[in-house]
Amino acid sequence: MPPYPLPDPASDFVPFATAALDFHRAINLPTGPVAAHRTEIDSLHAHVIALYGLLDAHTARTTPVAEAEGDHLRACRIRLWQAAEHLHAAYHSAPHPGSGRLPSREASRARLADGAPDLTVCQRHLATSAQVRRDHTPADLRDPFTGLIRH
Repeated sequence: MPPYPLPDPASDFVPFATAALDFHRAINLPTGPVAAHRTEIDSLHAHVIALYGLLDAHTARTTPVAEAEGDHLRACRIRLWQAAEHLHAAYHSAPHPGSGRLPSREASRARLADGAPDLTVCQRHLATSAQVRRDHTPADLRDPFTGLIRH
């Protein structure tokens, strides 16, 4: 615990972001079975990457003063990266806009960029992956969550 009181956050925007996601889901997602659109997956990827950045900042500040809490935040950050990896793969597996055609199995497996404006999801993913590779080992990133906690 720090010897000085922690400042109050200037504004707590996280509850507003959560409410916006709930509202978006309620008014924009159909009730029937429909494949997710690439624009939606791209937006979800951007949201998860932003959340990864927020947890990264909290992890960096928390770990030196509360190791157990920092360890839990670090595990959460890893799981968010795994979610971002799946969203990126889902983006490349989603039907192409306009034509509605699905990418070939080889193109999906290779995760080839489709060019502008579809390249933004890849650029965002690659920029964050550089940071992820600096902060985590390959074993961390591929380790399934077992629920076992070290603390």
